[in-house]
Amino acid sequence: MIQTGYWTFQNKYKGNVEWQETTYADFSTDLATAVIGGTPPDFTRAWESLFPTYFTQQMLAPVGDYINYDDPLWSEMKYFSDAFFSLGGEPYMFITDIQNNSCVLYNRRVFNEYGFDDPAQLFLNNEWTWDEMYDMALDFSDPDAGRYAFNSWHTDATFLSSTGTYVILLDQESKQFYTNYDDPRIERGAMFLMNVTKNELHYPLWNSWSLNRGESAGGMKEGEILFGMDSRFILDEMVSREAFENIYGDAGDVMVVPVPRDPNGDGEYYIDSVPSGYCLVKNAPNPEGVALLAACDRFRIIDPTVVRIDERQKREKLGWTQEMLDMWNEMYKIAKSRTTIVQYTNLGDAMEYLNSMILFNGRNLQNTWAELKESNKEALDYSIEELNDMLSSYDPDAE
Repeated sequence: MIQTGYWTFQNKYKGNVEWQETTYADFSTDLATAVIGGTPPDFTRAWESLFPTYFTQQMLAPVGDYINYDDPLWSEMKYFSDAFFSLGGEPYMFITDIQNNSCVLYNRRVFNEYGFDDPAQLFLNNEWTWDEMYDMALDFSDPDAGRYAFNSWHTDATFLSSTGTYVILLDQESKQFYTNYDDPRIERGAMFLMNVTKNELHYPLWNSWSLNRGESAGGMKEGEILFGMDSRFILDEMVSREAFENIYGDAGDVMVVPVPRDPNGDGEYYIDSVPSGYCLVKNAPNPEGVALLAACDRFRIIDPTVVRIDERQKREKLGWTQEMLDMWNEMYKIAKSRTTIVQYTNLGDAMEYLNSMILFNGRNLQNTWAELKESNKEALDYSIEELNDMLSSYDPDAE
């Protein structure tokens, strides 16, 4: 209750939330049915995948009438809202916090056995680069022995984000998406991923829901996997120290570090980030109530007392060391900075063609980046054009 801000909403403001349950698979249908049927809920959780399609489909509504991102309570979230979840200056979400969506998790016991440098120390020395990680991956991986450097769902997207850009970007002022596949940073990231596949450094079922042992980074405890790279699955949803250690090894051996930087880039570390907060449902009966709940949640997030409680729980419940907490906070700072990156994950047909360009899971080894780009360029451009036409005709006030 403390972690959600609901305690303050309920006890200080006498607010109440009625839960309407659905499933991930039925979410879109159930929400559309409620809105069309005239019985919309007030809000749903803020996911990056809801923007912008759930708005253009008239299921969600902008929030500019109910939040002021220049207010001191919200100002730390202003850049993230303006850069990624606004159109023409209008904010589309109550963003209460920003979470890093990717990290590198590793087991120091395994690193010591192989004589590898500690990635955390490399990061503190500003030496943690793709090249350092790739050399370790080559030395460690041995498919015949069942050892792979990587075993995570989003290795590809994570590395592309660490370039400092992405393949599909949004110009908020023009309210238009555009493709960025000619950027040399994207090409360098794509070539890195192609070499990962070519040299069998990733567990074979890359981007499958049937990963080794059924877990992202599964096999790390046994010394079969060197890196895990998906913080949303790896860390945020761990419910106990036993569950954590069963996958990654003894808590005291486990460490986390940001995704390495491009050695030919601008010298910055970039993190793929996602919003926390709320989306306002179209024709919500009580939008002011949602804004108040969001404000309670935001106040909880910046309350130093609650921050201390959260860190104590990570130490006592999950066995995090202070060093791990400090590094997690470093990544949180990056996520809240201007080197944060957002991957839009629900752009209709555009995502199908984008995925065929960046998922190098053995199918495209015969291609160069230039060939892959050229083979998908026309279809991707056309799908982006369709998406932009939809945005251009979107009227947030339409019923």
